[in-house]
Order: sequence, then structure tokens, then C-alpha cells
Amino acid sequence: MLLVDGSRVVRQLISRVVTAEVPGVEIVGVSTGAEAQVELQRGVFDFVTVALRLPDMDGLDVARFVRESAPQIYMPIVVVSGDVEERLHRRELGEFVTDYFDKSLGFEALAEFIRGYVRPEGGAEGEVLYVEDSRVVALATRRMMEKYGLTVRHVISAEDALVHLHEAKSQGRMGADIVLTDVSLKGELTGGDLVERIRNEFGYGKGRLPTLIMTGDENPANQAALLRAGANDLVEKPVEEKLLITKLLFQLRVALHLRERTRD
Repeated sequence: MLLVDGSRVVRQLISRVVTAEVPGVEIVGVSTGAEAQVELQRGVFDFVTVALRLPDMDGLDVARFVRESAPQIYMPIVVVSGDVEERLHRRELGEFVTDYFDKSLGFEALAEFIRGYVRPEGGAEGEVLYVEDSRVVALATRRMMEKYGLTVRHVISAEDALVHLHEAKSQGRMGADIVLTDVSLKGELTGGDLVERIRNEFGYGKGRLPTLIMTGDENPANQAALLRAGANDLVEKPVEEKLLITKLLFQLRVALHLRERTRD
């Protein structure tokens, strides 16, 4: 794993928690983009984390270097930053980055996040409310999720999902631990509309009922609108299994952590 961050303290903290959570991992820590480029030319890494602000360049320049210049196979590149949410909403993270992580969630959560990429099969349990109107796509994606131990409740429209959530709420339940929805659905409501209802009508925040939206729309403005509507994250289509499972399990773990902290 290559860890790129200008703060020695941050590098030490991340290294400590990742080593504890992912036994056997070898971490190479550097402080600048130039040092990262040297290390990438020396050998192959399985995973890269990079801060957005580095002493000599933007972290996205490092990601671009990996994709365009480094002579190695594709690897996850995760941006780790305290201002990732602002750039995410502006859709500035670009095509070179695999994923992102907000430092405000804590370094223990980061270790869990990385472990999800390295060993997603060791994931969390949970119930997914899955909204997809294509039965062929739904069957394949449902099998994908169930293979990792997730319980899946599939409905074909946002309207059906809302009925389920209302019935669960009337019984004092959430109705799901996480929502996964396509953006384009049969019926009057889209996946974006569903997220807005979850956030506003039900009052479920991102930490209480995380929601992922699957979309094939590459328009940055449209993607930003989905995030502003309340989506925790986007999953680009066609769906790549490991990325989808990693995002699902990570959001489940964060939600569980927040619920436990609230009870304390």
C-alpha cells in the first residue's frame, strides 16, 4: 500500500490503524507527489491512498500519474481528505480516482474502508432495500449482494420502496439498513426522488439510512444533483462487483458505528 500525505502525524496514524485492521499489509509512506512518483516507478502497489493537498502538487495529479504513466495493473486509488465533500459535490475528483474517504469519519473507519477493498468477503451483515425495475439486472445484482451475506429486499419502483418504508415506520422499524436504487425507474418517481423523500419526508439522515444511487449518467451536474438530494454515494453503471460491495459494506459499517455512538 502506498500512503501519500504531507503530514507525518497523519501518515503514522493511518499506518497504525491499517496495520492493526489489515494484518500483513506493507505500507510505504511518502509526503510529496514527487516521492510518490518515484515509489510508483520502483515497484507495484495493490492500493494507493492520497491526500488532496500535498506540499508540491494536488493529490489528483498523483492519481493521474498512476493511470497514465505507472507501468502497472489497475489498482484502487482512494482520496483521503478533510474537504472531499466539497470537491465531491462539485464533481472535481475526476476519472482517475476509484473512491474517496472523508477524514472526519476517523482513521478507524478508514482502516475498515481499506479492508473492504482488500477483503470484502469479511463484510458486515445487513438488509438492503434494492430498487431496480429490470428483472434481469436485479437478479444478477441481488445474487452479487447475497453472495457476501447481505439480505436483499427487492422492489421495482420508488413508490413500492416508499410503501415498504412507511409500513416499517408504522411498526417502529426502519425497514432496511441501507437503500440501493437505480436512478431511472418505472413510475413517476426517480431514484433521486426516492432519496429526497427518505431525507425529508422520513427524516432519515445519511448516517441513519445510507443510500447509494446507481447511475450511468456521466454528466457532473446531474451526479452532483443526486448527492445534494441526499445520496451517500454513487455507483457508476455498468456495476463492478467489488466496488459495489465495498461501498455497501462501508456505508453499513459507518451507519452501525454512528448508531452505537448515539446509544452511548
